[in-house]
Amino acid sequence: MSKLVIDYAKVFVVIPAFNEQESIVKVIADIPFVPRKNIIVVNNGSTDETQKRVESTGAIALFEPRKGYGWACLKGCAYVANKQVETIVFLDGDYSDYPEQLPDVIAPIYEQDMDIVIGSRALGVKENGSMTLPQRFGNWLSSKLLKLLYKVEYTDLGPFRAIRFGAYQALEMQDKTYGWTIEMQIKAAQKNMKSCEVPVNYRVRIGTSKVSGTIKGAVMAGVKIIFTVFKYKVNS
Repeated sequence: MSKLVIDYAKVFVVIPAFNEQESIVKVIADIPFVPRKNIIVVNNGSTDETQKRVESTGAIALFEPRKGYGWACLKGCAYVANKQVETIVFLDGDYSDYPEQLPDVIAPIYEQDMDIVIGSRALGVKENGSMTLPQRFGNWLSSKLLKLLYKVEYTDLGPFRAIRFGAYQALEMQDKTYGWTIEMQIKAAQKNMKSCEVPVNYRVRIGTSKVSGTIKGAVMAGVKIIFTVFKYKVNS
């Protein structure tokens, strides 16, 4: 069976970014096929030249002053809501993901009728030092809890992911901070959406992580993720 032709004019990329002036142009440059006007970088209160450097590429630069990964993602998704969008791709602005793998991430949506695809760093090749011990432990624990409580198999909560826009709308995403990624996976499981993982590679980010790079950030992220796992189970 021949592969379906993907209309990249209907693929939009949302990239949350906080003080990523050294990396963001590299991220945008490595995204294949997607028109620059479909690349949405949400400047999440940056104090450096992130905004200016995004604008220099022809990508869309939005400003979201409320700090939080979820706030940035919600802002980007709200922007594309009035466009002709079939699929939204999320990836980070720190150049830890490999944007050139975007066709692999979205392929199952078009070829296997998946609703959501998670790029799994656990299944891909990780550069030494690219994931901290708290990150690896958090992914392991979260994956076990998702399997135990929601009967779904995941190996990662990775930021590099794609979702059919209609599925995104059905999820009614709410989390404003660290729980965004796992909220998406939990709600997709609750709604019996079709999901899968594909291997993605991962490298040491440019600059210092605002979450895993600090003890406070790592602890807060871990607590929020675990809280989110049980919150949606209790409320289901």
